Amino acid sequence: MIKIQFPDGSVREYENGVTGLQIAESISPALARNVVACGVNGTTTELNRPINEDATISLYRFEDAEGKHAFWHTSAHLLAEALQELYPGIQFGFGPAIENGFFYDVLLPGGEMIKEGDFKKIEDKMIELARKDEAVVRAEIGKADAIAQFSAQGQVYKVEHIDQDLEDGTISTYTQGAFTDLCCGPHIVSTGIIKAVKLTSIAGAFWRGDAKREQMQRLYGISFPKKKMLDEYLLMLEEAKKRDHRKIGKEMELFMFSDRVGKGLPIWLPKGTDLRLRLQDMLRRIQKRFGYYEVITPHIGSKNLYVTSGHYAHYGKDSFQPIHTPEEDEEYMLKPMNCPHHCEVFASKPRSYRELPFRCAEFGTVYRYEQSGELHGLTRVRSFTQDDAHIFCRQDQVKSEFLRVLDIIQAVFSIFGFKDDQVEFQISLRDPNNTEKYIGSDEIWDEAEQAIIEACKEKGLKARTELGEAAFYGPKLDCMVKDAIGRRWQLGTIQVDYNLPQRFSLEYTAEDNSKQTPVMIHRAPFGSLERFTAVLIEHTAGHFPLWLTPDQVAILPISEKYNDYADKVQQYLESVDVRAIVDNRNEKIGRKIRDNEIKRIPYMVIVGEKEEADGTVAMRQQGGGEQAVMSLEDFGKRINDEVAKMLEATNIKPSN
Repeated sequence: MIKIQFPDGSVREYENGVTGLQIAESISPALARNVVACGVNGTTTELNRPINEDATISLYRFEDAEGKHAFWHTSAHLLAEALQELYPGIQFGFGPAIENGFFYDVLLPGGEMIKEGDFKKIEDKMIELARKDEAVVRAEIGKADAIAQFSAQGQVYKVEHIDQDLEDGTISTYTQGAFTDLCCGPHIVSTGIIKAVKLTSIAGAFWRGDAKREQMQRLYGISFPKKKMLDEYLLMLEEAKKRDHRKIGKEMELFMFSDRVGKGLPIWLPKGTDLRLRLQDMLRRIQKRFGYYEVITPHIGSKNLYVTSGHYAHYGKDSFQPIHTPEEDEEYMLKPMNCPHHCEVFASKPRSYRELPFRCAEFGTVYRYEQSGELHGLTRVRSFTQDDAHIFCRQDQVKSEFLRVLDIIQAVFSIFGFKDDQVEFQISLRDPNNTEKYIGSDEIWDEAEQAIIEACKEKGLKARTELGEAAFYGPKLDCMVKDAIGRRWQLGTIQVDYNLPQRFSLEYTAEDNSKQTPVMIHRAPFGSLERFTAVLIEHTAGHFPLWLTPDQVAILPISEKYNDYADKVQQYLESVDVRAIVDNRNEKIGRKIRDNEIKRIPYMVIVGEKEEADGTVAMRQQGGGEQAVMSLEDFGKRINDEVAKMLEATNIKPSN
């Protein structure tokens, strides 16, 4: 008999070799019908995999992130199986589950291309195959056998992957029907529970992400165990199109891109710049109360700086390549990270324990080389500005500083209307089975991971734990939010780092006069200003909080005769710190109202003969809300009172 412990701490005994599905059946038939995967000792696996020793177990439904991953992973294989039947000779690349669905990279023979018009027949074939309820069977094979098997299938990219990336004794395959794929899993046990599928888009993707290699087609899709879920998802997609930050950003004149400037390099227009600066000013006010010093560092740095930090070894291929100086034997890089620069700030003078923690903040612009096919508005760019800060502290200060950073992040989310049930936290730890990916000793990793876990417990956060998601230099806490239509976005992050201070030989003089190495905490509440702005646009559909929106009031004269009065109204409002514009176009008032509705300006005031005579404005809230006639003074006070109430949330102070 073996002992199985459940998430609530309870323990049951089962026969050796029991499966997750049998355990679910022992609890209730309804549970067994709804589980799609299980977690054994923290690793997600199939429900039919035998358990041969004492273990902890979690049973995952489709609604759980782990359940979705297994479901969508099998759906990717189902897509490939359908394509194999429809397009003989097709070549397969990689086909993983992703956050919202799955994709598969494929290359058709003879230069043939899959088009969106082909989606329906592919979806129909997927459902036809799913209805066969094919078992998904795992097998473990040797490297030579794997090469022989996929060579016989003519799958040249799979053979290359096996030859270059995989080692003997680590190779597994999954088979359903006539399709077999290289895969480490996890999967659902059979295809029959896949009831609804939708291919959502198609894009180009270079094999292995190498622009010098073949360009494949990447088919994206999503699937569900119930058709109703797909229908709800498609409705959400329609709403998402209306909220697309690229569309709204253009309508509100916030940002732009120019191929002449370069792909993935955003240009902030005047109104977008105004919004961005207000975001920065808000965070500056908060940071000042928490004892941060702001710095500015260069947009480039010596390649040796990033070699020392380890970023070049781990992220060099994702960075812009070094720039060679014409006269001196030096190499520089566009800055991929701010943290090495901040290490040099700390090292700029001798430090005492009395100065710690030293909190160094910067709105620092960094540069990463993203594949052109992966660029997407402000959410995937090649140039972005992080609201970055690095805290250098003693080891006994790590937990308290971590808690102070959590205070800031939770306050930021609250200011923008993200409620507790819309915010999720993930503790990202290293993969204990693949430690060569990380720098530093086991001892300092254990200390860093324990500090995050303890801080989350003290804060009462219900954070899930993910192995293998840590940064190469330390564990982290990732912060995700769900927007108004339920989509999940990763924003802020906090990372505990014992490694970079050692790599840069940072030190401070301790109370006993010894030299000690500080601990470094990386912190970014927004994540990046670009991504945060995109999320905020889509969350609010462009209806920003009144304190943040670039234009708070649009003044609409009924005709040209009242343009002078409209200008006087604007001058008054500007004098009391209300941001107002005048729409004095020679258009009918109805057209002006419609156009300014599209620009999402919170208030419109209409002025004509009566308003000029009485010194009043006819106020109209955006979206056909409240309408009223009031004096200029009362209207200005209304706006300022509303802004002041909103900004009360930014007057936070440390909780300890």
